[in-house]
Amino acid sequence: MASVNIALIHHPVYNKRKDIVSTCITGVDLHDIARSALTYGVKKYFVVNPMKAQLDFAERIISCWRKDESFVHNWTRAEAFRNIELAETLEQVIRKLKNPILIATSARSKGSLKFSKIRSIIKRSRRPILILFGTGWGMTDEMLLKADYILEPIKGSLSYNHLSVRSAAAVVLDRLLGG
Repeated sequence: MASVNIALIHHPVYNKRKDIVSTCITGVDLHDIARSALTYGVKKYFVVNPMKAQLDFAERIISCWRKDESFVHNWTRAEAFRNIELAETLEQVIRKLKNPILIATSARSKGSLKFSKIRSIIKRSRRPILILFGTGWGMTDEMLLKADYILEPIKGSLSYNHLSVRSAAAVVLDRLLGG
């Protein structure tokens, strides 16, 4: 099995009116997704945002948790922050990983594959894997077209389907990489 990486995409994504926007990085997304990523053996957690102010904000949080005193204060959280990397664009991440297989997540089911099929693809792959998570109201159609595969939506027992990206990432990682 090749390395599995994830990327949290903040641009281009939709807002609730379907305008293309950039969303803000949140501290809880940095913390919680980093912890889920480490739990499931994800090699790198990329946070993708084109806005310098947002990248600076994220860098301040990340650098705080990478200091030696953070390992004394809360070593489990500090450990999770070692695998976060910031990028301005998805293309930068793709270049860094050298031709990864792109797997997009979406609440829309058109053209999607079952978790079991994607899990099998991951296990057989020799190429790096990059799982994309969108923020806001989801990645744009153009962004989804870049993916090699689209993962089926997470379905609960009710028709309501608007998980936080932190929750969705944890569920996806468990279903694809969990024991």
